[in-house]
Amino acid sequence: MATKAGLDLVEISPGADPPVVSIVDYGKFRYRQKRKERKARKNQNVGGLKEVKFRPNTEDHDYNFKMKHAQEFLESRHKVKATVVFRGRQLAYKEQGFQLLERLAGDLAEFGQIERKPTMEGRQMTMIIAPLKERHKKEDKEEQE
Repeated sequence: MATKAGLDLVEISPGADPPVVSIVDYGKFRYRQKRKERKARKNQNVGGLKEVKFRPNTEDHDYNFKMKHAQEFLESRHKVKATVVFRGRQLAYKEQGFQLLERLAGDLAEFGQIERKPTMEGRQMTMIIAPLKERHKKEDKEEQE
């Protein structure tokens, strides 16, 4: 039947009893399989965790530079761990570190949301920001069109 139709006999699931076969164009079948695998790989959650470190008295230029890096990480679907490191007497100014992290969360609000609020861990204050899912869904639709 396959040769009469000018197509190929392709085994779909060899483990089944009896084995399942289909009469299709083999080239088209392989093309569709590769497209399906590529789409599955694209939809995998690849994002990891990236860290951005600050000091409690970080200047504006340094802050903006590191904020842009955090923004790029969020756009590429990575979580961002923002850390403020205190040394020596800087521990007396924990409020400055808290304000710095709140400012960062406000600046990155359109790219990510706070997953874990600022907490002190020894001499470090950390906060985790996760990328927004809705934003990435919109970007994926635009890429498909």
